[in-house]
Amino acid sequence: MTTPAATPTSLVLVRHGESVGNLAATRADRAGALVVDVETRDADTPLSDRGRAQARALGVRLAAMPPHEQPDVVWCSPYLRTLETARIALETAGLDLPVRIDERLRDRELGILDRLTWRGVQDRHPEEAERRRHLGKMYHRPPGGESWADVALRLRAALGDLAPRDEGRRVLVVVHDAVVMLLRYALEELTEDQLMTVVRERSVRNASFTRVDRAADAWRLVLFDDVEHLAALDAPVTEHEGTGDTGG
Repeated sequence: MTTPAATPTSLVLVRHGESVGNLAATRADRAGALVVDVETRDADTPLSDRGRAQARALGVRLAAMPPHEQPDVVWCSPYLRTLETARIALETAGLDLPVRIDERLRDRELGILDRLTWRGVQDRHPEEAERRRHLGKMYHRPPGGESWADVALRLRAALGDLAPRDEGRRVLVVVHDAVVMLLRYALEELTEDQLMTVVRERSVRNASFTRVDRAADAWRLVLFDDVEHLAALDAPVTEHEGTGDTGG
């Protein structure tokens, strides 16, 4: 008889609020620029004013949840925009929860393509643009960067370490667009085709809720990319696919 894996009972996956980098990437794309004008390194890019409003709306939603559904602990990417989102949301909700920061939950690293728009990639690294077209989103690894498969690998390792520590708990996970998608990929045991079908249909909106619950020996998707808490408080709903296929 197989012993059930030690796991949390529920994971609420939240993309960070809109960041200054999200805004800069959108401006660059609309202007047809080659480079995204951001002074900070990716890990240090803060939330925008709208992103902070989204984080507060997230906190209001957490506070309004029934006690038996509220999170017991937070898992968080170490990037500033995720840490700010978690801090503002918890303060707004009046929740004093342990926050487990793990670098394996960080956003995808782009290597030589960092800060380039898709036009910039085609102009400065046409060979990488061609490799990306040939290999696809899942397996293209830019020099010095990561493929989506690389990110999935470190996420599986993080889940293997973090999950047993929080067995039986409800966990709020504050991360990034691509990370939300790839956590779904790992937890729901999706195929590459299934994952890419979801990715083509939509990106993960800023400060949105995605919830997966543990049922027997499998994870079940309950909510995906839900933003009703933003609409309820007239907080802005933003999508921001970021530069290229990074998510942000």
